[in-house]
Amino acid sequence: MKYLLLGYTPARDWDAATADAPTPEALAAFAAYRELERELLQSGELVSSEGLGHPAVSTTVRRGEKGVVATDGPFVELKEVLASFAVIDVSNHERAVEIASRIVEALGEPVEIRPIMGADFAA
Repeated sequence: MKYLLLGYTPARDWDAATADAPTPEALAAFAAYRELERELLQSGELVSSEGLGHPAVSTTVRRGEKGVVATDGPFVELKEVLASFAVIDVSNHERAVEIASRIVEALGEPVEIRPIMGADFAA
């Protein structure tokens, strides 16, 4: 079963990280995550993993009174921002939780687990 792991970070931390050079702690966390990525690639459980651009350079598309409209940036002020995602293909939900827990241990940020709906999806 495939799961989408969504990594969040506090907006203030994201802004600080883009303004300054990464701290030694951040570099160590990223190295630990890269090691987990290698492990999951070798086991065949990692489908894809990517960091995302800053929300200030995002575009939101919505349906409005005058039709579909695209606006720059996030629609509302955010306290936490979506910083990364990973797609995993694992045998069960418990394994997805185990992997997400290891990501949280490495990076210290929350991870949301969402099943990807497909032929094998069971609500």
